[in-house]
Amino acid sequence: MVTTSSPNVADAHRIDKWPCRFCNVGMSEETPVGANEANRPGATGDAGTDEVLAEVGPRLRRIRKDRGATLAGLSEATGISVSTLSRLESGLRKPSLELLLPIARAHQVPLDELVGAPPVGDPRVRAEPIVRGGRTHWPLTRQPGGLQAYKVLEPQRSLAPDPRTHEGYEWLYVMSGRLRLVLGEHDVVLGPGEAAEFDTRVPHWFGSTGEGPVEFLSLFGPQGERMHVRARPKVRGQEI
Repeated sequence: MVTTSSPNVADAHRIDKWPCRFCNVGMSEETPVGANEANRPGATGDAGTDEVLAEVGPRLRRIRKDRGATLAGLSEATGISVSTLSRLESGLRKPSLELLLPIARAHQVPLDELVGAPPVGDPRVRAEPIVRGGRTHWPLTRQPGGLQAYKVLEPQRSLAPDPRTHEGYEWLYVMSGRLRLVLGEHDVVLGPGEAAEFDTRVPHWFGSTGEGPVEFLSLFGPQGERMHVRARPKVRGQEI
C-alpha cells in the first residue's frame, strides 16, 4: 500500500558530545605516568595518539605564556597543584580529561585547542551526476551500503510503466513537477511536497507523467530499513 503526504519531522535527533579521544585516558591526579599500562617499556599503543599527547605539554606552556599567566596563577584558578601543571607542560605527566578541562576553562579556550585535534573535514557532498536510462541521479551519500540518498531529475517523456520488484524499501519526495507512481494496483501522481514510501518487493514503477520534467529525492535502504517520516492517516473516501 502506498501512502502520500507532506512529511513533517517525526523524530528529534539528539547530538551527544563525547570526551576527546586523545585525553580520555582514565588517569587521576594521584596516578603516576609509569603506573599506566600503556607507558610500560615495550608496551604497544596507538602511535598517532601518543604523538598527539606528546605535543600537549608544549602547547599548554605556549598558551599559558601567551596569556601572561604563571604556574602559580593557573594553579589558583584551576585547583591543580603547581608541580602537576609543571609536569604536564614538560611531558612528564600524561594529560587526562579531568586535568585539561579546568585548564581549558581557565584559559577560556576550547578543549580541542589544548590537544590539537584535527579540523573537521568539509562535510559537503560534491558528487558527479550519473545518467541512467535518460534519468539523472546525484548521489547525496558517500558511505557504501546501508541507506542511500539521491536527487533525481526525470525529463519530460512518455514511457509505458514497466513495474519491477527487488529487495529493499524506498521513500520518494517530489521537489518540483509531477511524478507518476505505479505500485501494485495503485496508479497515482505525486505533486510538489508530496511523499510516498513503499516496500520494493511490491511491483513498482515511477517516472514522468509526460507533462514536464520532475525533480525528486529518493532514499533507498535494504529490506527492513524504513524512513523516519510517516504519512498522515488517510481521510475516509480520500484517493490515495
